Amino acid sequence: MWLVADPDTRIYLLGTMHALPRGTDWDGGKVAEAMRAADALVMELSPDELAAAGAVFGQLAPRSAPLAIDRRLSGEALGGYRRLEAKGGDFGGDRLDDWAVMVLMGQRTAALAKLSPDAGVEAGLTAAFRDADKPIGGLETAKAQLLLFETLPPEAQRTLLERAASRADSAPREVGALADAWSRGDVAALEAVINADVEAVPAARKAILTDRNRRWSAWVKRRMDRPGTLLVAVGAGHLIGPEGVPALLEADGLTVTRVQ
Repeated sequence: MWLVADPDTRIYLLGTMHALPRGTDWDGGKVAEAMRAADALVMELSPDELAAAGAVFGQLAPRSAPLAIDRRLSGEALGGYRRLEAKGGDFGGDRLDDWAVMVLMGQRTAALAKLSPDAGVEAGLTAAFRDADKPIGGLETAKAQLLLFETLPPEAQRTLLERAASRADSAPREVGALADAWSRGDVAALEAVINADVEAVPAARKAILTDRNRRWSAWVKRRMDRPGTLLVAVGAGHLIGPEGVPALLEADGLTVTRVQ
């Protein structure tokens, strides 16, 4: 977690895991202090937009014409897909776009790693701020977020799907290790994993990480003109590295301090 501050405004930037093992202790220490101090919470998606995400996914995910999975994947990638499929779950097969198949595979992988969205940071923050009767907002809409994937070039979508399928056997272990690194606050480990995931697909890195980080840092900079205390909670990958939101804000001359 980082703090962006000037004499009359404090904005805490909390890097989250959207799904975690049940019982993970993440809301103590400085995070608890930030939650108490904040006048409002802002997440990637507001609770209403998060609730709408499933329906939006259902609208955007179907292909215009079916394409069998064994015409998209071959070799180890197809094998990994089939082995993950055998562990339970319908990933859309021939009915869905490549990006949507990858998303459903990711959800199944998280479940196999015993990570639950109900135990994730966003779920806990939403409950806490609702109990405190504090407002909760969002930086994006569900449709805008999913369109980031839907509008990726077809070759980028296919590469993402192939990489996910090729690593399907090891993915639950890797996701579990990522959650452990996050729990330790190990930024270097997080950056190494996240960079490995997106460096091979520059179009995905630009759309999903870099461009959003720039939009969000610009939003934070504008919000600093209004007094008060705010907690902004976004995926941890958006807050690390030279293109993360804290680094971009520092480059714009704001005072940014890591506080936890």
